[in-house]
Order: sequence, then structure tokens, then C-alpha cells
Amino acid sequence: MSTPSPIRIAAVLSAEHRRRLMALAREVNFPEEAALFEEGGRADAFWIVRSGTVTLEIPMPGQRRPATVENLGSGELVGWSWLFPPYVWQLSAHAMTPVRAYEFDAERVRMLMDADPAFGSAFGHWVGRVLAHRLHDTRVRLMDLYAPRS
Repeated sequence: MSTPSPIRIAAVLSAEHRRRLMALAREVNFPEEAALFEEGGRADAFWIVRSGTVTLEIPMPGQRRPATVENLGSGELVGWSWLFPPYVWQLSAHAMTPVRAYEFDAERVRMLMDADPAFGSAFGHWVGRVLAHRLHDTRVRLMDLYAPRS
């Protein structure tokens, strides 16, 4: 039996903060293999997955296929580069399956964060937790790939 991820929005933000954020949401759909964003592109939106799976990827020099960093599912944040200048995607994201998501305009959310310090703090801490989790998972994957075998 799985437990809810501590980085899913419902486990981290209060009901009031979720309500304020969701007032800015727009429902979108992505077909399988659609690009949500590409590394190096302008980061002007982010998504919270409703259903389906999004794959975060990083191009690998000399390889045809990018390396998978993580697969994201329901309730998870897709994209964080929109929060930090210069607002450029650090990874790529593609729909592994058909995806339904909530899309958010990054500028509007940053404005809300600035206008409501309590919301801004809570939301910023959530994004920080997501980043810490992904960094840890990436480190574990790299160790699995490159650590010496005994």
C-alpha cells in the first residue's frame, strides 16, 4: 500500500492556499509524447498533474534518447524554473501517457506570492521541498549507475 507523497500539493499547502492557487488554474490536456517544455526554453508556466504520467528528461551528449530524471504523476508539480530568474527550463518534460493537468501562468503566481507573503512563503517552501526531493532521487539514480560494484 502506498502513502501520499509528501511533495504532492495536497500534503503540503493548506486548503486556503490551495484555493488561492487553484483560482489561477486552467485545465489542459496533453496527448502521449507531447512536449510540455524543452530544456533552454522560456519558463513561463507550470503544471500540476491531474492524471497520467509526465517524464522529466535531460539530453545526454552522444545519445539518441535523453536520460529520464523522474516520472511524475497525480498531484505532482511539473516545472520549477519559472520561479527563478532567468526563467529558463533546466530540463525537458514530455507526456509519457495522455496527461490531464492544471496549468498556471508563472507571472500571475509570482505576483500572488509577492502580494500575499504567507502564501508566497508556503508555496516557495513547497517548491523547495519538490526540488530537494528530486535532487535526492537524481543522486540515488546516479549512484546506481556509476557507483563501483563490489
